[in-house]
Amino acid sequence: MDADPGWSDRYRVERERIAAALGSSARRIEHIGSTSVPGLAAKPVVDVLVSVDDVDDERLHTGLEASGYEARVVERDHRLFRTPERDVHVHLWIAGSDQERRHLLFRDWLRASPHDAARYEDLKRALAHQEWRDMNDYASAKGPLIAEIMRDAESWALETGWTVGPH
Repeated sequence: MDADPGWSDRYRVERERIAAALGSSARRIEHIGSTSVPGLAAKPVVDVLVSVDDVDDERLHTGLEASGYEARVVERDHRLFRTPERDVHVHLWIAGSDQERRHLLFRDWLRASPHDAARYEDLKRALAHQEWRDMNDYASAKGPLIAEIMRDAESWALETGWTVGPH
């Protein structure tokens, strides 16, 4: 659960693999989640955000699967693929969507706010000691603090003019 500086290297390897698989269909490929925040403790799973025009585009699914990723989750406006080792999660979201923005803002805020990064890490460490029958329960347990942190992040975004930027 401790931070691993190798996560950024792993992301770069996966980024190249995803870019080769998807080509220009991947409008943005970004490292997100706890492993994208230097020094933050996390489960050793590298999360990758891929912004696309259409998450239902079968060419994207075929490209990722041919590159060794397994389809795992199908939700409205979101697809999740992962490595067979389950150490990399590739999230497809629609370019310009609220989900794309929220994940990038959360990452950037945690990078900018050691206080909120520490609060988030403390909660994650406490939750790591519990038994979870489903990872969705773990995610839900983080929800109230994430909502609180996102309020701080939204204020910061307004104050600084933070934007997602071009694809």
